[in-house]
Formats: sequence, C-alpha cells, structure tokens
Amino acid sequence: MKTLTALKRFSASLLVVFFVASCSSDDDNNVTTPTPQQNNIVDLALATPELSSLVAALQAADGDLVSVLQGPGPFTVLAPDNDAFAAFLSANNFASLSDVPTDVLSQVLLNHVISGTVSSSALVSQGSGYASTNATGAGGASMSLFFNTANNDVRFNNVSSVSTADISASNGVIHIVDAVIGLPDVVDHALANPGFSNLVAALGAADGDLVSVLQGAGPFTVLAPGDMAITDFLTDNGFAGLGDVPTDVLSQVLLNHVLSGATFSTDLIDAIAGYTNTSATGAGDNVMSLYFNTSDGVTFNGISTVVAADVVGTNGVIHAVDAVIGIPTVVTFALADPNFSTLVTALTDLTPMTDFAGILSRTEGGNADGIDPSFTVFAPTNAAFDALAAIPAEPVLTQVLLYHVVGGANIASGDLNNPGNTTATSLQGGTFTVSLPGTGGNIADITDGSGATDIGVVGVNVQAGNGVIHVLNKVMLPN
Repeated sequence: MKTLTALKRFSASLLVVFFVASCSSDDDNNVTTPTPQQNNIVDLALATPELSSLVAALQAADGDLVSVLQGPGPFTVLAPDNDAFAAFLSANNFASLSDVPTDVLSQVLLNHVISGTVSSSALVSQGSGYASTNATGAGGASMSLFFNTANNDVRFNNVSSVSTADISASNGVIHIVDAVIGLPDVVDHALANPGFSNLVAALGAADGDLVSVLQGAGPFTVLAPGDMAITDFLTDNGFAGLGDVPTDVLSQVLLNHVLSGATFSTDLIDAIAGYTNTSATGAGDNVMSLYFNTSDGVTFNGISTVVAADVVGTNGVIHAVDAVIGIPTVVTFALADPNFSTLVTALTDLTPMTDFAGILSRTEGGNADGIDPSFTVFAPTNAAFDALAAIPAEPVLTQVLLYHVVGGANIASGDLNNPGNTTATSLQGGTFTVSLPGTGGNIADITDGSGATDIGVVGVNVQAGNGVIHVLNKVMLPN
C-alpha cells in the first residue's frame, strides 16, 4: 500500500515537471528576447561628455558629417576630446568653433576619419607607416596620415596621441586622441616622420630658406631621402656632417629633389621612362633635368629608388627615396638612360686609351688639356649606332666621339638660330651645322663633316650640372 502511494506521488511529481517543461518550451517558441543594438559612431560621441566639442564641430562643418558618420562605414575615427579642440582654437586664433570657416572645419574633421576599421593592435603590429584619411590633399588625392607606435604610444603626424583606444561602434571604431590633427603640408610630413630628421636638418641649413619655400602654395613633388641616404651622401663625398657642406651646394642638391606640380607614382608608371625638370639650376642657369625609369621600381637618374610613394599633403606629395640624387653630370644621364648604353660602351670599353668618363664628368675649368666644362653633347641613341655598318676601331672611334662634344659651352636649343643655321666646333676640331626648324619629325637637322644631311636631333635640353645633352638619331662623322 505504501509502495502504491509513493508511486502515485512520483507520477504526480513527474506530471508537474512535464507541465513546467512544456510551458518553458512554449515560452521559448513564442517569446523573442530583444537583441541589444550597438550604437553607431555619432551615438557614442553624443553619449560621451568629453566629445561634446567634436559633436558640435561635426554639426557645424560642411558636408553633413553627422549623417556621413551615421552611415554604414566602417570608419575609424580619431576623436579629439574637448581639451584638444580648445587648444586647436587657441593655437589658430579662433575664439570659438563658429569662427572656423566651415569648409576648413570639414577638411580638418575628415582628416580624423579613416575608411575601414583599424584597431590599435593593428597599428602597433605595423609599428609605423602611413594611412589615408578622408580629407582631400594635393591633386585631389586622399590626405596621408603618419602613425608611429614607438615608446608605448600610438601617435599621429607626431602631434596627437591616443588616450582611449578601441571604442567599438556598429559602424566602426573610435580612438579618442589628445590633439586635433591639422592639415599637413609636405614640411609637416617631413617633421612628423623621424626617418626624415636629416632631411629636415638639411632644409634648415641650406641657402634659400627652403623650409618656407616648401611651405608655400606649391604644389610640389618632393623626392625625400631618408636619414641613411643622407648619411651615405655625406660619407661618399668626404663630409663629416651637414655643417661641412657648403650651404649653396646643399641648397642645389636639395632642390634637385623638388619637382613642380603633384606627380604621383601612377603618373610615372604610366609614362614608363623619360625626363622631367627639378627646381635645381644646371649649367647656363637652366633648369636641371631628372631621368626616371619604372622598369624595375621607380628610379631617378639611375641611382635613387622610391621606397615609399604618394605621401600626400595639402601642397604636394612626397616619395621617400633610398639615395640622395646628387647634381648630375652629362655622364650621369648617359649611364642612367638605357637608350645610351651603346654610347656608354663606346666611351669606355671601346676607347680605353681616352678617359671620356672622367673628362665629361668634370665640373671645374682650368684643366691642363684645355677641355673644360660646360659641355654640349650630341648623343647618338643605340639605334643610331645600330645603323652603322660597323663601329670603328678605337683610333677612329675616338675621333668620332670627340666630334659629338662641344667644350666650354652649354648650348641649349634656345641658344640656336631659329630659324636658321648654327655652326658648332667640336672637341675633335671639326665643325657641324645645326638647322632649325627640323624636317621629317626632327626637332633640328644636322649637316656633319662628311656632308650627310639626314641626321636629326630628336631630343633636346637634357640639362646637367656641367652641360647639356641633345639626342641624335644618327651618328655624325667628321670630314
């Protein structure tokens, strides 16, 4: 009897358990638990008292930046706190946010926005480098931002550090920073990157107040040698330090790294190879030439290669290079341009009895043999040599090569009679006549000592520090 009673109690208990479980199952099937919605970047800024100035700035700027940062993103926002904005206004003599032009304010704010989600750990793992912001720099390109995580700090453009990192939002991430990141020019970028400390020192030491020049409107393209490149340059030229370099020489070397206009790596790659001008001055007070080639990286004058491209500022673009681009001689260009490889062989291997390379590298006058710069070189291309039945042996070849050089004069194309004829006397002693304008696609025509009239000048004014090169499509022959 007791057993039956216990069994009944167990059955009743089991029924209760089943009923409760069934009700719980019914609840699971019919009741949905709400999923918490993560705030977007603007929501988080609104909810953070120390970002109230940022919110006010976003509302005041052009471009409806509030709506932009409420979009899907993802964005990485470097959010200046209230103290950062107060310091920014004071430093720029603004009494309040309302005094900042709204278009300028918009660009400053966009310079704190990176497309994509970039965590602090991702920055630390890279150590240092460049990112692109949503602000607009030279040539309409995205502004560059330098980050450096040395010394247990995450720092941007060497002016602003992260105080609170990795605040996650539904459409990105916020890093609160302690200073507003202004819009950098090319000098600001050089100052921000410790790898350019020698370059900054050189700019300050050189004649011509080059710091102020490069803070001008521009735009400029700066081929920026890193610290090791400048150290190697000093060592190679026998200087113990920057203070030993004559300031006028230093100025010209640095200006040889500055091009007018914003030239991006894609512009150079599209052009493949060719010549442009720098801001340095060559012989005859003409603008210096620079040879670029993109067949194996992006190289300049055959000696300096781009190691970091397209660092964009407000007034130009920087390409970091691994070697100082010294003042070129006519030999520099002959060696750099593969179109002159046969000419180089003729001047060296095929004529060992004459030090053509040494002679044409001269930069000072008063030489014992009377062969002084400046030089005007009429340089035959490889195809011009290929058109010969054979390259003559050294005695004749030496005379032929001397015939292509005019000594003691930097004769640019603008120095020639146009229209008309100009007669030049070569180092060989013979003369030839240059006629402008040219025919059949030639810039100019040449009549040489043999009486040939089918020689054309097809390129002009490759300007070096000790002379100028004009390019020929045929080899000239003396009488």
